[in-house]
Amino acid sequence: MPDIAAEAGLSTGAAYRYFASKEEMILEIAGDAFRMIFEPVIALLDRAESVGVAELVAASIAPVNDSANIDAAGNQVSSDELLRCAVQAWAELLRHDSLRETANQGFESVRARMADALRRGQAKGTVPVDLDPDRSTRVVMALLHGFILQRVAFGLTDIDGFSEDVRSILTSTSVLR
Repeated sequence: MPDIAAEAGLSTGAAYRYFASKEEMILEIAGDAFRMIFEPVIALLDRAESVGVAELVAASIAPVNDSANIDAAGNQVSSDELLRCAVQAWAELLRHDSLRETANQGFESVRARMADALRRGQAKGTVPVDLDPDRSTRVVMALLHGFILQRVAFGLTDIDGFSEDVRSILTSTSVLR
């Protein structure tokens, strides 16, 4: 908390005027990061009649190409900063059951919507019928989480190339069989 207060130019106790606890602050910051990632996915799910696995991954990665995003308070924040916050929030999930429960609810909500979209794609014939939508959405989330870690920890900068390669791998007929 002293580091956070110093970065914000506030006294250590000032943050508690706005947040009841450090965990509440972590949820808010992580919420900004995951909104940045998942709002385009939700928008895709809302407008598309059917969607495939590759499109879900591409929609998740796309916002990282933006150099800045607007957080819940209306402030401009860089994508990379939000992604670093997301990774740090994951570490906090290991220590706080309440944070993990809240994160799991958000994770499952998005994952369930993606699985429903894949089922619609199966009904329309655009997604292979032998693909399990629930397991496939876990793969999408794993690819996204791996992408975030590579971006933050290992400096992955070729976002377009990564997205193209994911799309190519996931849409090749040899992988889908």
